[in-house]
Amino acid sequence: MKRLCFRGHSQIDVIDMPAPVPLPGQVAIDTVASALCGSELHGYVGAGFDGGNFGHESAGVVSALGEGVTSLKVGDRVGVSAIAGCGKCKYCQRGQYTWCSTWAFFGNMHSETYVTSALACHKLPDDVPWDVGVLITGDALGVPYHTSKMLAKYDVETIAVIGLGPIGLGHIIMQSYLGKKVIGVDIAPERLALAKTYGAWRTIDASKGTAVEEIKALTDGGVDACIEAVGKPQTTKQCFAAVKKGGVIAFNGEHQGPVELNVSDDFIRRDITAFGAWFYHFSEFQDMLALYRKGLPIAKLVTHRLPLREGAEAFRLFASGKTGKVLLTESS
Repeated sequence: MKRLCFRGHSQIDVIDMPAPVPLPGQVAIDTVASALCGSELHGYVGAGFDGGNFGHESAGVVSALGEGVTSLKVGDRVGVSAIAGCGKCKYCQRGQYTWCSTWAFFGNMHSETYVTSALACHKLPDDVPWDVGVLITGDALGVPYHTSKMLAKYDVETIAVIGLGPIGLGHIIMQSYLGKKVIGVDIAPERLALAKTYGAWRTIDASKGTAVEEIKALTDGGVDACIEAVGKPQTTKQCFAAVKKGGVIAFNGEHQGPVELNVSDDFIRRDITAFGAWFYHFSEFQDMLALYRKGLPIAKLVTHRLPLREGAEAFRLFASGKTGKVLLTESS
């Protein structure tokens, strides 16, 4: 069996491994497609991952069942959530695995075969292509959809998305489909161009250093909501500066350290609401599937497809900031 191995410092090898054997409650999946996520870049450029990879968005075919698994059978087409709950607590009973106190993360999905919890698998209907199956069961649509459900509680017409990696571009597709005026902000011209094709009302080149001023000029003083999809102190502060009084900020970007804010000026005196949104609730899959069937053009998010054996090139392209979603497909 082939698997990508993150050696660290932007080095990736394809290694041979024994086929994994599922433990009780687990299943083995033969991968048809796996997707690269921005969160993997920390390990890719950093220390790496001994013997494996951080892949956590995948779709494929069930090839083996662990003891006690009755919800799936060999041959089922599935898309897989990175997070599985215990299956017993009140949150798991509602399909809210990310709120389970003993949730588990399953990675190593950039492999010909991997194991995961049976509880993390969504059965994919035959009318759902593999590309779409990866997107609607992983971060690409899961995070934008979950965030959109939380934003729906507020009166929002204009939204700025700061950071146009795959999650940010997914927000462009999602919020444009919902009829919002969406402003895409990034420093990469390729991703700004993609945002336009995905329905952005306006785009702003943040490398000029005037993004906040441009957002305010376009929206008569500030957007109703701002989505932070980078995970840096600078972009966090830009969100607070770009949102109007009484506005809303959603955090998706994983921060690697603290951010200094002035609670009085940034929150209290402007009546600002801020919340975080992590992955998606397992129970939201059917709603995302319904949106796709109604015409949500999520498949447009995929810009590159490479075989698993070209994983090093796939990550090189992805890390360059010039792609949308990159998929690794079956080796052939």
